[in-house]
Amino acid sequence: MASAKGLHFNRILEVAPPEFLFVVSAMAQYGGAVIAVKLFDEVSPATVAYIRVIAASAILIGFSVRRSHPRWTRRDLAWAAAFGCATALMNLLFYLAIDRLPMGKGVTIEFIGPITVAALRTRTLRNTSALVLATIGVLVLGGVELGNEPLGLVYILGASVMWAGYIVMGSRVALGDRGVSGLGIGLFFGAILITPFGIGDVHKAISAPHLLLAAALVGLLSNAIGYGIDQSTLRRIPIRRFSILLALLPVCAAIFGFLFLSQTPTLIDLCGMTLVLIGVAVQERDQLQRHHQEVETT
Repeated sequence: MASAKGLHFNRILEVAPPEFLFVVSAMAQYGGAVIAVKLFDEVSPATVAYIRVIAASAILIGFSVRRSHPRWTRRDLAWAAAFGCATALMNLLFYLAIDRLPMGKGVTIEFIGPITVAALRTRTLRNTSALVLATIGVLVLGGVELGNEPLGLVYILGASVMWAGYIVMGSRVALGDRGVSGLGIGLFFGAILITPFGIGDVHKAISAPHLLLAAALVGLLSNAIGYGIDQSTLRRIPIRRFSILLALLPVCAAIFGFLFLSQTPTLIDLCGMTLVLIGVAVQERDQLQRHHQEVETT
């Protein structure tokens, strides 16, 4: 029965539109981020990120342990470790940033990483137009005065670099066709890497079970579910398309910030979201036209 449910879930991931999967992933990731922000008053952002990564790793490895996958090679493990370290650092730097910046704007500035990946892989004029629109929208949305939160800006730019690594190395791990086991093992290595930064407040979380469970829930939502869906999507679509579709995430983050953290977007922010969505729509139209042309030629 359990395996039948697993097969049914995998089937949904295989046939569902990528846009739908991105929205579900965003809801999981930023639902977790909202919980994380609320924990920052009691536990340091670095510790929340640390517990998040450990919990997600344990959940994903546990989920994968009874499933048959190709044998791991040293090269595969090296890719998974690099991917997991980039992901863990991205989580750590992101939490340090949104402790200082509004979540929606933080995610928007962080999107510089995916935009760079998409730019390096853009080939057609329509794709270039889509990328330009999304970029303008991101720049409009990310209107943070540099002098107000310089450290927050440094953290989010660091997270942006790690996000680019997450996409490129995540695609390599996803194509290994091991389900989410690559993500789980990678996060195990990532947890080891960020231990010196996140260990500080662990005693507070351990002494208060509700804090520990809340931080573990963040790992389930943001990493296990959110990144697990990303791994499935990366097996289905090119990195360039994946990178542009990620432009939906700053919009979702801004919406979650408004609904749950009282971070109200301005009119300029709304204009930026509109440009991002138009850019994604233009890119998706190009993808559909290509698909129809391929069908006609076959």
